[in-house]
Amino acid sequence: MYIINGALGSPYSMKMRALMRYRRIPHLWVHGADSRDALSKVKAPVIPVMEYPDGTFHNDSTPLIYDLEARHSERSVIPPDPAHAFIAHLIEDFADEWVTKAMFGYRWLEEVDQIQMSRWLAFDAMKGGGLATSQGYAEQFRARQVGRMAIVGCAAENFPLIEASTRAILGALETHVVDQHCLFGTRPSMAEFGMYGQLSQLGVDPTAQAMMRKDFPYSFRWLLHIDDMSGITGKWDTADAPFAPIITAWLQQVGEIYMPFLLANAAAIAAGEDSFHITAMGLPYTQGVFKYQVKCLADLRARYAALDAHARARIDPLLAQTGCLEALLSQ
Repeated sequence: MYIINGALGSPYSMKMRALMRYRRIPHLWVHGADSRDALSKVKAPVIPVMEYPDGTFHNDSTPLIYDLEARHSERSVIPPDPAHAFIAHLIEDFADEWVTKAMFGYRWLEEVDQIQMSRWLAFDAMKGGGLATSQGYAEQFRARQVGRMAIVGCAAENFPLIEASTRAILGALETHVVDQHCLFGTRPSMAEFGMYGQLSQLGVDPTAQAMMRKDFPYSFRWLLHIDDMSGITGKWDTADAPFAPIITAWLQQVGEIYMPFLLANAAAIAAGEDSFHITAMGLPYTQGVFKYQVKCLADLRARYAALDAHARARIDPLLAQTGCLEALLSQ
């Protein structure tokens, strides 16, 4: 039995819980105060922390997905076609590293969201202790998170780009989900779960939820479907099937925003600089450098380089059209 030590307010926790449910891998869900001890068992104290049946502890959601694939073959979330698998990974990485800024920005920029979500997250974490204690903790947590806004690239001056990107992502999803739920057939891949994790938080936080209910109602409802797909038995698209339009739309966001973001971050670190700046969708964005995202870029390039010539030939036109290819080829 696996144990997911996570939080309802953590996009990566919700991502892994939904994935485990779909894969029908036996697990327990532990959150709040009951999950704190698990953080001391891993090098980087970030959730979710998954306790394996052998008593070992692991975190970092994307490596967890691949490790679970190696351990459990049934109901895989990796498309069997290598080209499709690469695109699924690229979208999942985009969700983890860029779309997460929407979650953070919507949650901590406006006072109404700060108050509501700090109190709810404190309630989740404490599970008792009295209202005064809970709200006191909420204020401390709120101050900490708001203080981190600039560090994670979610300062107010960056939010116009984050919001424009989010609306483009949701617009494509809204069009897609009324025709079909998944991206690579009638069963979900790691891409859906990665995007679900981030968007699950927008479906809860006051300002973002109101936006989704008003402008993207079917995407809002889709979140509840992806949360538990344990009853779904679908099929993968064949290797020669055309990509759904949503994949092109989302990859356009990757090519226009995420790839320039990764390249600028890597260049700034190589130059010994503390921050970097990009302009995308006609809007400015500035952030401090992050070493982890240099690893993300290197990993994407390595995965692309590992594709055989046939797989590359099938996706290179799409990657070129959407502005993704050049960054994957650069070294």
